[in-house]
Amino acid sequence: MTFSKKILAGALTILLSVGTIIPAANAEISASAAVATSYLWRGYDLGSGTPAAMADISFSEGGAYAGLWISSGDTGAGTEFDLFAGFGGEIGDLSYDINVTNYLYPTGQYSETDGDIGDFVELILTLGYGPVSISYYDNIAGDTGGYAASEDYSYINASLAAGDFSFAIGDHDFGDDTDATHLDITYSYNDNISFTMSTWIDYTGTEPKTTFVAAYGISI
Repeated sequence: MTFSKKILAGALTILLSVGTIIPAANAEISASAAVATSYLWRGYDLGSGTPAAMADISFSEGGAYAGLWISSGDTGAGTEFDLFAGFGGEIGDLSYDINVTNYLYPTGQYSETDGDIGDFVELILTLGYGPVSISYYDNIAGDTGGYAASEDYSYINASLAAGDFSFAIGDHDFGDDTDATHLDITYSYNDNISFTMSTWIDYTGTEPKTTFVAAYGISI
């Protein structure tokens, strides 16, 4: 499916304008910050072992939310800015969320292709039941030659929380004969410190290495 950048930019502007309206309605404002030994993204070590810093701020009310996520980025794409908006809620033990995220890379090697609003946008659908959660990511705007290399790209992730541990399996579908499936095991020492091992269980081509990441984060 093809969307014009003007339509996407307009839609994102409307969604993200919730962030300016919500404070007047006494909505909840939250923020967090974290540092990690590397930038782990869906099984890939994008930071090549380089430490990464990230932070976010979001506004929410009545299930609707909008915000900004910032990262020091990775060794190729540089600083990352993610604009996001969505709606989520719970029905008994069932949780649901629909989210639109625009990924922006204005400083690195993809600044010409993924540096503007509408270049790289994903629709993210999540369903959860108790400790189990499944998320589906669909690239609805891309095919730019950068990180949004193909509009056929999609990703699905299934996770299970068990006490201090969580387990997640993620599968990349690049829209061709190239696929990749990874397993993440995370141990949360406390609310601020966590350790993750990410390894590939199926990969077409040269298999990347297993990645170990330690992270420290705070929430406000």
